[in-house]
Amino acid sequence: MKLKKKFILGATILLALGLTSCASQKSATETASGSTSSTCTPSSLKTVTPNSLTVATGAPAYEPWVLNDKPESGQGFEAAVAYAVAKQLGYENSAVKWVRTTFDSAIAPGPKTFDFNIQQYSITDERAKVVDFSSAYYFSNQAIVSSKSSKIAKVTTIAGLAGAKLGAAVGSTSLDTIEKQLGLKPQVFNDNAAAVSALKNGQIDGLVVDLPTAFYLSAAEVPNGLIVGQIENRDTNDKGAGLLLAKNSPLTSCVTKALDAVRASGELQAIQDKWLTTSAGAPVLK
Repeated sequence: MKLKKKFILGATILLALGLTSCASQKSATETASGSTSSTCTPSSLKTVTPNSLTVATGAPAYEPWVLNDKPESGQGFEAAVAYAVAKQLGYENSAVKWVRTTFDSAIAPGPKTFDFNIQQYSITDERAKVVDFSSAYYFSNQAIVSSKSSKIAKVTTIAGLAGAKLGAAVGSTSLDTIEKQLGLKPQVFNDNAAAVSALKNGQIDGLVVDLPTAFYLSAAEVPNGLIVGQIENRDTNDKGAGLLLAKNSPLTSCVTKALDAVRASGELQAIQDKWLTTSAGAPVLK
């Protein structure tokens, strides 16, 4: 995932992870329904603090992932996901404790001060050598960053982009999005910084990047910036972002099972629609 200007998301994950610590030989249908085995309850889970769930996020945590840097409010996409998983595991909101970590320290080998960390960590084979991941809770769409004065500022459909000059960084999946999904010839730049300069100078109408990067660029780099819209992820090499746990954590399978149940119920999609589409001002272009 491309987080802290490194937002890089890798290839698609099949969401079936071993449920060894939740080893009640239950069917896939029972798992999807959100049923919880006796080993996946607050009284039996080996958490950092008994009968509490300690969740980590960034310092600070940014919108739309966490609103006002207050994850305990449950406001924002990742804050809401964390509480949904906690509820599925049987924890009341009052039993969820938050701690802060840097991005790099949390992903380093060794003991953790949290039960799981939610900070847009992409699931990669390299990282999985030193930490555990749940199944994916988020796959990053591509998005178009522009300015409020741009001719594409009010576009609401892919067809409305006809004739637009869109740019992207060389070697990025954003280039494929422009060519294959939008049917346009992209303007190619050495990096996002060069593309942002071109956008500011009016050389292009919009810049295509992954959605997390779009949130940052539109808020901090592009004057009067906005996200015109997002394009649904079709990258079969994208493993998505997962909840991060200590390597060989006894909680990994139970946390994954809880997240899978939140997804199967439709709650995860509802959370994404609320915080990454409606409230964040990033509609999906069709």
